[in-house]
This record gives sequence, structure tokens and C-alpha cells, in this order.
Amino acid sequence: MKYLVRDKMLAIGDDYWIEDEDGRHAFLVDGKALRFRDTLELKDPDGRILITLREKLLGFRDTMTLERDDRRLARIRRKRWSLLRGHFLVTLIEGTELDVSGRILDREFKIEYDGELLALISRQWYRIRETYAVDVVREDADAALLVAVAVCVIRMAEKEGEGAGAD
Repeated sequence: MKYLVRDKMLAIGDDYWIEDEDGRHAFLVDGKALRFRDTLELKDPDGRILITLREKLLGFRDTMTLERDDRRLARIRRKRWSLLRGHFLVTLIEGTELDVSGRILDREFKIEYDGELLALISRQWYRIRETYAVDVVREDADAALLVAVAVCVIRMAEKEGEGAGAD
């Protein structure tokens, strides 16, 4: 299933819809303004919070956490020992690690588990300006989690100020 994300929305306080490939509202990203740290909520079309995305306040490197039902679900950080600048590691609470790599700022990257493709993020399919797709490849994958990972990784890469060709 492909989900379409419009890039214009990455400012805190902005809300925006992520649509499925048929144009139906799939997720609402609710940006929480007036907070000390970046906080976003990924909601279903009925307004139920599926995942909360939070920026870690203090730390040597930027980290974002994903929470479900007020419990930590995952931690996202730049992969420490990588020659590629566009390389992030997602550590789920039970210890499973997802690998995110590619040209993050160009919106051309993938999310993998143990070498298996879970999602492909790309602009190449769409002519609509400022739009990219999160194509969840595995039917049994947690689509909300993979969309949240894509949003977080892009946000983190943009905050680091990477050049589009550097990652």
C-alpha cells in the first residue's frame, strides 16, 4: 500500500493528512505547537492517536522516540559507524533493529529489517510537487510505524542541515 505525504508540512503546529494511493485520508499528522521539544501525533482518520513522535531533549546526537499508548515503541538515531550520511537505525523496544538508508533529503530511501525491504520512500512515482510516497511493501507490516519512521528520519536529516547530495 502506498501512502502519499506532502512535504510542505514539516513545521511544528501544522496539521496535515497523509492519504492512501486511492486519495482517502489514512493518517493525520498533528503537530503540537508551544512545546519545549518537537512533538507530533500520528492519528487515524477518526482522531485516535496511533503513534506519538518526540524529539529527545538532551543528548550527544539527535534522537527521536516513537510511543504507542504512552509507552516507548522505538528510538531513531543516525547510525554511528556508517560511511553514508543518509543512514539511520530504528531500535524497537524489544530489540529489533530496522535499517534506514538512502538519499533522505531527496526522499529516496528504504526501510529494511535484516536485509528484507519493508518500505520504499520515493518521489519518483509522482509528478505532484512536494509529494513523496511511503510504499509499505509487506502486507503484514505496521504501516503507521513505517510512515512515522519516514517522517522522523526526514525531520532529523533536515534539522542536521545536510545538503541534498551529501547523504
